[in-house]
Amino acid sequence: MSANKVQFIYENKLIELENPDPNQTILNFIREELKKTGTKEGCAEGGCGACTIVLGELENKKIKYKAINSCISFTPTLHGKQLIVVENLVSKNGSYHPVQEAMAKYHASQCGFCTPGFVMSIFAMYKNKNNKNEENIKDAISGNLCRCTGYRPIIDAARSLKKKNSYDDFDRNNSKIIKLLKKINNKNIIIKHKNKKYFAPKTVNELKKIIQQNPNPNFLSGGTDLSLIVTKNRQEIKNIIYLNNIKELNFIKIINNEINIGATTPLIQVEQFILKYYPDFNNILRRYGSVQIRNVGTIGGNIATASPIGDTLPLLLSLNTRILIQTKKRNKEIFLKDFFIGYRKTRLKTGEFIKSIKIPIYKNNKFKAYKISKRFDDDISSVCASFNFRVKNQRIEDVFIAFGGMSEIPKRAIKCEKFLLNSKFSEDIFEKAKNLLKKDFNPIDDMRASKQYRLEVAQNLLLKFFLETKLNKLIRLS
Repeated sequence: MSANKVQFIYENKLIELENPDPNQTILNFIREELKKTGTKEGCAEGGCGACTIVLGELENKKIKYKAINSCISFTPTLHGKQLIVVENLVSKNGSYHPVQEAMAKYHASQCGFCTPGFVMSIFAMYKNKNNKNEENIKDAISGNLCRCTGYRPIIDAARSLKKKNSYDDFDRNNSKIIKLLKKINNKNIIIKHKNKKYFAPKTVNELKKIIQQNPNPNFLSGGTDLSLIVTKNRQEIKNIIYLNNIKELNFIKIINNEINIGATTPLIQVEQFILKYYPDFNNILRRYGSVQIRNVGTIGGNIATASPIGDTLPLLLSLNTRILIQTKKRNKEIFLKDFFIGYRKTRLKTGEFIKSIKIPIYKNNKFKAYKISKRFDDDISSVCASFNFRVKNQRIEDVFIAFGGMSEIPKRAIKCEKFLLNSKFSEDIFEKAKNLLKKDFNPIDDMRASKQYRLEVAQNLLLKFFLETKLNKLIRLS
């Protein structure tokens, strides 16, 4: 069974859209069709936060509020969710929401262009009852840029919410919204709009059937990369298969001493889960992008996109990760190191897709990862490095070294690894090993960094890993 209608909740009502344009962004839907202009477009690539909205989704019978960038999200992906825009925060009696009151009280707005985005980012944190400490506040607004006020009054406004009662109109209507969300049809979605098609299957089996009939689809999950074809390149995407309605692809669990992650599991869930096993992986994910990006972005998408500067990729390579690929007839498992074959080219064939990722748990190894970028938060790496060593009796028994930003693909430093394996864990050995990185990599010059800079940084990060491991303390400027 399938349907051609997108159903979602807006202003406590069930809304239906029949065959909406699969390339229409939620931002344009809000501004042009709902006529709500508080939500703004700043960058059209999910980098400034002016377009931030909040979606309510049912998770374990409760509503989870997620801030997302509406400028890079397509309207059909609203199916099954509650849409909340900044105008919805005002109560029926005209009183402002506590978040809005705090922003006004602490003079946290000047031109006002970015303000609705900040309000919505803080609102999501407020509604999820996250601890409103300094770290969480700064994380919540890390994807929102302000060019007038500066961030101190905005942080002050968020900080003041610690003393506020979080009960609001959304709590009063909570039961009603849950009932409405449960009423939304559970069918596969098939939309045909002019020359464009959009599919949102509910199961892997349905996905395989759709792929057979549409052999060259664009797979959509978080869309943080794919959507730029529309918003930046001004081109159409004519055949989209949305994967996030498939619950089989959204999971994270331990099986046989490995972290198994479904391909569509949001990065924000991965970062919370993986902290126990690899704290540095958690740190890199928190810098991967804003909360808005991490709420929708996935490791599966990061792998399939195959960007040489994808932040998770060097980490996964150094952890000797394997991926499970669904082919036309069966599942096959390959090591990630064998997956990338050229700039944004992989071993995925037509009709194949990534089902899951398997990350070994190295209980006796030292794992560290470093990201070097011009801006600390929400920025693209110049170099991303990851190291995974097992050292026993001052002898290197196991070694995995991987870099992003150093080649047309993310890859391991094989020559450097071979030299270090079975060597003494000493500064002299690492000084010699760093020179082998010149044989492993031949980076380019571009707007982010020069070739020489990248090589020097990579060498210094190798020594940094040695010193931090040897001294058992962090040597960082952050």
